[in-house]
Amino acid sequence: MENDAVTLCCPNEYCQSANPLTHNFCQQCSTPLPKRYLWAVGDDLNHCHPGDILADACGVGNYRYLVINKSILLDLKPGLLPQIPELDNLEKIRPYLKLIPYRLHIPQVYGVLNLSNQQTQTEILLLERPPLLTDATITKANLCSSLDTVWSEASSIRQIHWLWQLANLWQPLALEGVASSLLDPYVLRVEGALIRLLELRFDGEKSPKLSQLGEFWQQLLKNAQPNIASFLQQVCEFLIQGEINSSEQLIKVLDQGLNQLERFQTTTIKIYTKTDSGPSRPRNEDACYPPSDTLISKPPQHSAIAIVCDGIGGHEGGNVASNLAIETIQQQVQGLTSVPSENIDPSLLLSDLEGAVAVVNDKISQRNDSEHRQGRQRMGTTIVMALPIAHEMYITHVGDSRAYWITRHNCYQVTLDDDVASREVRLGYALYREALQHSGSGSLVQALGMSKSTSLHPTSQRFIIDEDAVFLLTSDGLSDFDRVEECWETEILPILSGKTSIENVAQRLIEIANTKNGHDNVTIALVHYQVKYSEPDITITADISNLLPSTQLDPLDHPVNDESLINNQKTQVITENKTSKLAPVPLQLVIILGLTLLAGLLGYWFKLQLKSPTIISSPSPFSSQPPTAATERTLENLSTTWVIQANSSININNQTFPAQSFFQVIEKKTNPNAADNPEVRLRLCQKSNSVAQTPKTVELNFSQLQDLDISILPSDQPSPCE
Repeated sequence: MENDAVTLCCPNEYCQSANPLTHNFCQQCSTPLPKRYLWAVGDDLNHCHPGDILADACGVGNYRYLVINKSILLDLKPGLLPQIPELDNLEKIRPYLKLIPYRLHIPQVYGVLNLSNQQTQTEILLLERPPLLTDATITKANLCSSLDTVWSEASSIRQIHWLWQLANLWQPLALEGVASSLLDPYVLRVEGALIRLLELRFDGEKSPKLSQLGEFWQQLLKNAQPNIASFLQQVCEFLIQGEINSSEQLIKVLDQGLNQLERFQTTTIKIYTKTDSGPSRPRNEDACYPPSDTLISKPPQHSAIAIVCDGIGGHEGGNVASNLAIETIQQQVQGLTSVPSENIDPSLLLSDLEGAVAVVNDKISQRNDSEHRQGRQRMGTTIVMALPIAHEMYITHVGDSRAYWITRHNCYQVTLDDDVASREVRLGYALYREALQHSGSGSLVQALGMSKSTSLHPTSQRFIIDEDAVFLLTSDGLSDFDRVEECWETEILPILSGKTSIENVAQRLIEIANTKNGHDNVTIALVHYQVKYSEPDITITADISNLLPSTQLDPLDHPVNDESLINNQKTQVITENKTSKLAPVPLQLVIILGLTLLAGLLGYWFKLQLKSPTIISSPSPFSSQPPTAATERTLENLSTTWVIQANSSININNQTFPAQSFFQVIEKKTNPNAADNPEVRLRLCQKSNSVAQTPKTVELNFSQLQDLDISILPSDQPSPCE
């Protein structure tokens, strides 16, 4: 398709000049020209042809979207806010919004296109950053290959890596009623090492089960690499038979295969950091580790970590908070990597990284308190850190300092800013581009040092690395105004081809930040992975049965990761199972103990029938009347200090809590934006195995609370939170 008359409008509202499609910068004002390719969901554009320009029915003469290919559009006016779905249609796109933390794999909603003819009007959903292959002509784009078409060409470690990603997506997609997406070969696309979904498929009345995932994977077995064919066959059989009945179990099994293959992958890591105060700030409130202009390599170093901190702008002592965070994190993380990588439990390490951040937060917060700092006088900082271990990368962050993953195929932002706009999307209230238009959309909702760690929610992620890659950690001095997205291909990608050094790239990124942004300090850390993999001639095996008994299930057939709820737990070393030698027990004693246990269980069962807690099901808001001792504990009169029990696994703001978790109500207040939808603050005080843990708070509104499968403990039942 060639159409020389088609032009791309400059996004600068003061310019808006027309430019040729092939230009990267506006020929009038030099503003970067983003190429926003969109995927149109459905078959409503089948009548359109490449080269057609579609007008939105909501805007007179608004010819905006260029048809590139079937269902692939290019926005010719990227500076304008797209049409937003009507409120009554928001439910149809809510899964996309709530799954924004997984946008590495799942496209986000860009807006809608309203097409009309004489009889009907059609609203077409547009998704941004779909899995596409484009070329320099701009007018040619095709979908990335589907998983089933490229499966046979992949190495053994990549084949397991792809399945590992699907396993990790099962639980969040099942919670949103779109797990069917992982069973559709047309939806599952491959962009290098990454699985990327074209769109979401909604589940029907009956949600899919993990056994169906096993049946789907079986179709790939005939083209699996020979050294992992029997391993994958065993995984599929265990899934189909129900022996593996949670995604947590499945992930652990696939980790066994990855760990065995990792021995045949040589990984070299280089880390380089650089910080600069910028042209407009009197002092540098950022900090980094290793110290600025330091290059470290692993090997020869045994362990390595990269950290970027950005002191909160306008707050006194931001530089103090940043340096205190760096110093404390070093101490906290040092012990986490002192054991061999094959003996580290990934879920516990993720928990430990979040715990380390909580320790940092409390140190800064305590210093604020000791110096009687209040409000904007409190010192604070954001943090993003990368911990590479063998074939894995662990990323932890709080605030709006970001991590990007650059491969030969694309640049991916892997962290989600802790700001107001992202929170609105996560809660399913607004599209991201719409939320950005609101006042205060970039304000942080959390940062280190501003409050106690009980209200802090760090985000930790784990990635498998099976190809050369660069991770960029950066403060917003560089990432503002999409500077990374603009320059990654020309400035960072050459590292992977060996055309430039990591030191030269760091210097160039600082220059871009200072000349094109220039409003803030800027700090970056570059982590360069070089990977060499040799296909082994051994057969991969797995001890699957050893992993199965320890995992708890929730009603959706996906895992409950108890360890993720613990903030301050030591990283555990996985040890070999050893058979215990116990003296034989007399048969008479066994019978007596069994009868005693049976009698106790029957008595406890009858006790529960007499004291069953009230299920929260009332749609009414909280009563304004204070409860009395004789008042039945229900949602209408919910009061502070009361204890709520999770009857099954529940999800609150993208955090999963297992069945039998207990929460104490510590605050309820009126929602200024919705008087009939009050807000509640809960403290997690005990988890399912009755082991006390570090307090953790969650906040939700009334409508979210009433949808959970929970009970209020009666007043005559002992509180597990005391």
